[in-house]
Amino acid sequence: MKALLLTAPSTLAVVDFPSPLPAADDVLVRIRACGICGSDIHGWDGSTGRRQPPLIMGHEAAGEIVATGPRVEKWRAGDRVTFDSTIYCGTCRFCRNGQINLCEHRRVVGVSPTEYKQHGAFAELVAVPARILYRLPDSLPFDQAAMIEPVSIAVHAVQRIKIAPTDTAVVVGSGMIGLLVIQALRWAGAHRIIAVDLAENRLALALRLGATHALNPSTVDVAAEVARLTDGLGADVSLEVVGVTPTVNLALAVLKRGGSCVLVGNLSPKTQDFPLQAVVTKEITVTGTCSSAGEYPLGLDLIARGVIDVKPMIETVAPLEDGAAWFAKLSAKDGGKYMKVILQP
Repeated sequence: MKALLLTAPSTLAVVDFPSPLPAADDVLVRIRACGICGSDIHGWDGSTGRRQPPLIMGHEAAGEIVATGPRVEKWRAGDRVTFDSTIYCGTCRFCRNGQINLCEHRRVVGVSPTEYKQHGAFAELVAVPARILYRLPDSLPFDQAAMIEPVSIAVHAVQRIKIAPTDTAVVVGSGMIGLLVIQALRWAGAHRIIAVDLAENRLALALRLGATHALNPSTVDVAAEVARLTDGLGADVSLEVVGVTPTVNLALAVLKRGGSCVLVGNLSPKTQDFPLQAVVTKEITVTGTCSSAGEYPLGLDLIARGVIDVKPMIETVAPLEDGAAWFAKLSAKDGGKYMKVILQP
């Protein structure tokens, strides 16, 4: 099969690679679309250490089944499917409790840290356990279905807290995940959704996709403006979708006393400065969120019904052969101007 192989840090090549064989509980999926994730970019250049070459990356994918292992009963060749980026064991204490994202034996498709190597979906074929599969709605194109992984992350993050119909929510960071979080907040019923970002084009898209207000920290005091919009009270909830000290502090500063902040961003493994006294004295609830935990069916339904619109976030759909060039573009200094790039093997 053809595969986009990471052969060394920052080096990708389309190669002939042995086709995977499905194990007894696996299915073999012909990949029709696979998105380039930000974590792939940071793995590609070696900065995270979680994409050690040689490796086929890619975990945001959709396709159709071409073969099944002998113990697979639910699925058939020709079924249109996507799959979770997390390969969970299904038997540990967390999996039994429905917290599959916290699985004690968690593996991630297209990742190779020191502990394991799991080839991914920048290839014509991938073998994955049947238990992580989800059926696609008939009307959903493969390129939009490949967006389900980031959509599930956004839906999971919003569901980590309770949203009331009167709530004001602030989303700090209007990149792709932030824009999906804004749409998930609208679906969850938030009354006022305030998008925060330094890029005016992203703020404009945030307004188009459901934000009621858009604030640029370079031109306005965000905390003061949120206070003004809420009659001096502050926001009920905030979601931080960047992962660095200034944005974390801003997400906490905009909250009312007793407010809740969900930390979604995960840009750097370094320790961030944290306003502990403000969190304690204002009795702020801080919640972490990791990946998703079974929200794929809900997310697929929201995409198929247009409740969450992923089309504006698809920058381009390109052939696998263009993958190396797109990785270079996305990692460049101005790579942030691009949204989701989807490769077709």
